[in-house]
Amino acid sequence: MAPERARIIRQALSVGFAVAPFGVVFGVACADAGLSWLDAAGFSTLTFAGSSQFAAVDVLGDGGTATAAIGAGLLLNLRSLAFGVILAPALDGPWWKRAAMSQLVIDESTAVATAQDDLRWRRYGFLAGGLAVFVLWNLCTLLGVALASVGDDFVREWGLDAAAPAAFLALLWPRLVGPAGSDGRRIAAAGALIAAVTIPFTPPGVPILAATLGVLAVGRPR
Repeated sequence: MAPERARIIRQALSVGFAVAPFGVVFGVACADAGLSWLDAAGFSTLTFAGSSQFAAVDVLGDGGTATAAIGAGLLLNLRSLAFGVILAPALDGPWWKRAAMSQLVIDESTAVATAQDDLRWRRYGFLAGGLAVFVLWNLCTLLGVALASVGDDFVREWGLDAAAPAAFLALLWPRLVGPAGSDGRRIAAAGALIAAVTIPFTPPGVPILAATLGVLAVGRPR
């Protein structure tokens, strides 16, 4: 039992540190948009939705309304509905407990959870991954706000703007390699093509939702 727990904790910490640079970039984005450190901290603590936070801050930084910012964030975060369906069997309990745990439903916590076969360890992986990312994301948001006071050139110079795509690729890669990943490769290729085609014509978030149609590339129900 102890080795299993230690293995999951290592997975959780690895995804947490993988997205930490992205948290720094978000803090810089908040400062560039005119948000205070308290605004940025509240954003990462209460919203905690990664790319959706960026979408909302971009809208606010461009002078958009709060309604437009919320709409952009919601569109990007609709993928969490699918995560909820996948995680539901492992996250049982009273409604208030499940509602509290839903704050941690993100790409990284879902990835750590679904890497486990047993429902008990899937729940443990979800909580470990979600909490690791939550703590590091919030700390790095504040770090980014602080670093923004000396300029934001370091984001490009250090390659931090590539942190998010790299982290997502790391989460996806285990499902694409080897003979077992043949279906995953077809789905990924189809989803990428759909997203690339729809990006120029649709609002942020819609290409991500449309890309889920890539599962049709497998040609059969799972």
